[in-house]
Amino acid sequence: MPIDSLRLLLPALALALFAYFAATSALNAQTAISENITIVGEEVPSAYGAPPGISRSRFSPIVNAYVLPPWAVYTGIIYQGDALRFNRPDHMFTQEIELGLPARFGVAIENSVEGFRGRWQDRSFSIEARYAFADWNKIPLNPTIFAEWKFGVGHILHDEGPPEPMPKGEAEEFLNERNPLPDAYEVRLLLSEEFFGKLEWALNGFFEQEVTGDRGREYGFAQSAVVPVLLPNERLKVGLEMQLTTFTDKGIRDMPSYRFIIGPTIAWKPTANTRVDVSPLFGATDDAPRASVFVVFSTLFGGKETEAEAPASTRNR
Repeated sequence: MPIDSLRLLLPALALALFAYFAATSALNAQTAISENITIVGEEVPSAYGAPPGISRSRFSPIVNAYVLPPWAVYTGIIYQGDALRFNRPDHMFTQEIELGLPARFGVAIENSVEGFRGRWQDRSFSIEARYAFADWNKIPLNPTIFAEWKFGVGHILHDEGPPEPMPKGEAEEFLNERNPLPDAYEVRLLLSEEFFGKLEWALNGFFEQEVTGDRGREYGFAQSAVVPVLLPNERLKVGLEMQLTTFTDKGIRDMPSYRFIIGPTIAWKPTANTRVDVSPLFGATDDAPRASVFVVFSTLFGGKETEAEAPASTRNR
């Protein structure tokens, strides 16, 4: 791996290691003095003792965390706009519905619509499942596994490899080729934790592989950290979000493309069960988009309060 990519990875790895050791120390300290209590979120049901902000599936626009409470239904509309280098902007709208199941399971479906150079299409349909290994804070960083199968239903609208200048008309020619989007599978490891009763953090490590076509492959990580500010009941949170993606296909296996984006994130809850997330992220590598803007509107319905063993000092009890 090139030195530049290692430099990008080191801060994230350091933060993840700090989170692990801090969570381990906190868990050990809490074990001696604990009681069986019901963790009650500020305004939404708790998922097995998790804080309210981590009990709604999508932690931030590009990061997922833990699982939903049993029988809770999460719905979200996600916009992603990429200011591509040497090309016109790409727009994506994704509709997401997720259902929390007992025993720390969850299932979801997604449908994505893409717009590029005036053309709009259904891009993909996916099915997802996730499982948390234990109730909240029973294992440091609360590991959760995530699996997804994506059905490609549209066409590839622009080259997904490293960006480069194109002769006039080449982008339109690529569009007219109507290369079908391949199916793909993705697996993720979701980690999340709360520190000092305020700071919430989550990290996703991911690997995605197309099963046909150019057999494109993406792997990397995304992470976010937020704190509540100003408004009561954690109605407003601000923080930092980043993502590093390594992309290759069968033509450039030895020359991967590194895309690192980073920027602020803000979450606002206009009502008890709705939330708006905005993350304007900026490209920090040559192959990344100049900017990627994410906007999410989500709603959480129903859900059953779950019990977990937690320290008596837990703030939302």
